[in-house]
Amino acid sequence: MLYIFIGFLSGIIGGLGLGGGTILIPILVIFMNVNTKIAQSVNLLSSIPMTIIALWIHIKNKNVVFKIVIPIVLFGVCGAICGSILSSYLKAKLLKRLFGVLLIIVGISEIRKGLKKQPEKN
Repeated sequence: MLYIFIGFLSGIIGGLGLGGGTILIPILVIFMNVNTKIAQSVNLLSSIPMTIIALWIHIKNKNVVFKIVIPIVLFGVCGAICGSILSSYLKAKLLKRLFGVLLIIVGISEIRKGLKKQPEKN
């Protein structure tokens, strides 16, 4: 039952375009004691059907600018290949720490943006 809830939550986050892995990986590693490399693999595999559905809906709603998407996808695939090869040489403990640092940086960045944002005038 817990896996169903985790999948549903990460699907919602992923569907919003925020990256379900930001929720899924920490939950699997911290609360479910799953190895970091396994959690990353689970995230990648589970994101395929969620991404396809979310992409279809965004294309249907005309929210996709293909002129921007194509170079990102091409170089993203190259980066994914390099990252996958690199991760096979890194220890799970180091990957866990690097992911934690990334989450802290993103969190601080979002807090700073929120503090700088001026209230909207009505």
